[in-house]
Amino acid sequence: MVRVAVLDMNNSVPNLGLGNIVEIVKEFKEEVEWQVFDIRSKNEIPDLSWDVYISSGGPGDPLEGDGVWDVAYYDLIDKIWQHNLSGNPMKKFAFLICHSFQMVTNHFQIAEIQPRRSMSFGTFPVHKTEDGETELYLDGLSDPFYVADFRHWQVLKPNVEAIEAIGAKIVVLEKIRPHVQLERAIMAVRFSEEIFGTQFHPEADPVGMLQRFREVDKELHIIETYGEEKYKGMIDDLHDPDKMALTHDTVLPTFMRDAIRKINKAKAVEMQLV
Repeated sequence: MVRVAVLDMNNSVPNLGLGNIVEIVKEFKEEVEWQVFDIRSKNEIPDLSWDVYISSGGPGDPLEGDGVWDVAYYDLIDKIWQHNLSGNPMKKFAFLICHSFQMVTNHFQIAEIQPRRSMSFGTFPVHKTEDGETELYLDGLSDPFYVADFRHWQVLKPNVEAIEAIGAKIVVLEKIRPHVQLERAIMAVRFSEEIFGTQFHPEADPVGMLQRFREVDKELHIIETYGEEKYKGMIDDLHDPDKMALTHDTVLPTFMRDAIRKINKAKAVEMQLV
């Protein structure tokens, strides 16, 4: 069995994302065992005995921690990275979402993390880079493809030297906005063969989002805050099987299949050598 550690970065704030991640992991229940670790509220940090780490989004400033959980979290990331560089054929795989993506991007100093002028909220088109066109986890998605994006912070100003030093690749950028004279945010990075991260929420389930956003208080809040046109556009995107549903069914499930296949292959080789 492949062991999957789900890293809860939500700091006890209720959300849909963690449950969506767990539901995707459960789709592979015949092949994996899994456990959720509450990183920020309980300082639960998994060790290196796990094969796959999926680190969730979460609220707050990605540049701040309490000096305990954040130090332990970065230590885990460093251990995973060093393990994969050690020559051990049994690699560790990691998928980083939103808050986790911002933290690790900053940790590796491959770009800057800055607050947005206003919160990004809803469904948006994003674009593949040249490297993104050949990215396995995006295979089957159009250009642009649609994502769920909820963030007060953004990843900007890539550090080309640092990116090249670790062999990372920027694979997705923010939607093109010709009328806005602002740099486009980095929306996904392949950090290494085993580590991938997204600013957006690939786990976002359009069915659950529809149910949530059609609650009267939530609908009124979105319309009052972002406008009725934004609300209707988001509902349309959630209904379209070629938009949010396709992203949900593609990115994280492809990561899971890829990690499971490579881990099982390495285990089979290891067994032959014993």
